[in-house]
Amino acid sequence: MSSQQESAAQRRATLALGLGLVLVVVWGINFSLQKFVFNVVGPGGFLFARYLIMPVCALALLLWRYGRYFPKVTRREFWELARLGVAGHFLHVGMVTYGIHWSTAFSSSLILACGPIFTLLILRLMGLEPLHKAQIAGVAVAFAGVLIFLSDKLLGGQWLATGGDLFLLVAASFFSYYTVAAKPLIERHGGVLTMAYATLLGSVPVVLFALPAGLAAPWGDASLVVWLSLVWSVTVSAFLGWLLWGWVNAVRGVARTAPLMYLMPPVAGLVAWLFAGEQYTGIKLAGAALTLVGVALAQFTGRGAREAPAPVD
Repeated sequence: MSSQQESAAQRRATLALGLGLVLVVVWGINFSLQKFVFNVVGPGGFLFARYLIMPVCALALLLWRYGRYFPKVTRREFWELARLGVAGHFLHVGMVTYGIHWSTAFSSSLILACGPIFTLLILRLMGLEPLHKAQIAGVAVAFAGVLIFLSDKLLGGQWLATGGDLFLLVAASFFSYYTVAAKPLIERHGGVLTMAYATLLGSVPVVLFALPAGLAAPWGDASLVVWLSLVWSVTVSAFLGWLLWGWVNAVRGVARTAPLMYLMPPVAGLVAWLFAGEQYTGIKLAGAALTLVGVALAQFTGRGAREAPAPVD
């Protein structure tokens, strides 16, 4: 490689690192931003509006990438993409939306950071990868950290917030399934087509589910700031963020990019503390740190980083 090529590669790597850090900040802010929108139109209204916008983004992406003639898929692949859409959008995003509403921004970001744990468990259950001792220890440490993190809510009888956190844990498992199930489709058709088709197919059940809440939401009470926050959350944080994160992974590699995701809970917690008035005890912060250590141990031991996904939410 010539010195000019090395210089260009270094600039790309630096740009990718900077963009990755910006995305982590955007995603960390998005937890508080969504709760701000929920306060006006409710989680169901947000979900309804989101999945009127997302299909438009997916169609625009397909038109940009392929023109008027989209690639065909087999009947079997169609149903695989439909299952992917249901798992990633109807189940994962739907549950995350209500989980964030019931819980707090910091709790939501930390619980969703446990996604790699579920990915490892799913790979083990499917017989695709064994679990090493260090990974098993990491899983145990992560879940111990979650219990410590939730202990103040459990002892205080905050059942709605606790239920929201448990809801988010289940939602994280659905995204792990999405990550594993999407891999063969991405290898055959690429990330753009897989993402766009899964979004289009997954949007149908979401819109039908959220239709009553969407029609009942007080849209007339939504200020310009609320509308801008909603559009930003859907188009920039979720859709465009996913595409850019894929480019960051391609430039830097999964192993070097995955650790950036562990910055998201601290960012979300700081933003929620500054702007939403969330308060954290020493026990909660210790539980959060222990959880992230456990997830990192499970993810990076064995064969290295398994995933550095952008959250569908």
